[in-house]
Amino acid sequence: MNLQSDQQLLQQLKAGQTKAYDAIFLKYYKLLCVNAYFYLHNEQEAKDLVQAFFLEVWEKKVYLRLNGDIKGYLYRAVQNRCLNYIRQQESQQKKQDSYSLVTADITYEKNEEIEHTYTRLDNAMEELPNQRKEALKLVYLQDKKYQEAADIMGISINSLKTHLKIGLKNLREALNLF
Repeated sequence: MNLQSDQQLLQQLKAGQTKAYDAIFLKYYKLLCVNAYFYLHNEQEAKDLVQAFFLEVWEKKVYLRLNGDIKGYLYRAVQNRCLNYIRQQESQQKKQDSYSLVTADITYEKNEEIEHTYTRLDNAMEELPNQRKEALKLVYLQDKKYQEAADIMGISINSLKTHLKIGLKNLREALNLF
């Protein structure tokens, strides 16, 4: 391949010769990747960024606005892209860190709130008369059927339902759940 000046390659590219674009890409791709790596410290990210840059130059026909030696433009454009990428990553990391802190605080607060509610519920259960407490435990904690719970307690099913109704009402009042 004959080494042509950037100015000649640019003129050929503006004239519609796509081989000139290929020549510019081959001439500067590796150098721009090294330049991008200097900022990003990640080889794959550097390559991706430079490839995306060259793709944009081609798709948006940026080369039509360029004149003379394009080396400086290419280096500066890649440098700016790297700096923008770094800023975006830092911003994204800050958002992620903030989100993590907020969710951790919410989770901690929710757990404290749940524990506080369980403590209040235990205290309220202890305040209930024995038969109401036993009826609630059998039906709601041990998952017994009404008839089963009534048989265990030695009372009628209607008495059990009354104990449950009044017991739940007492718990709601104690926990302020109206």
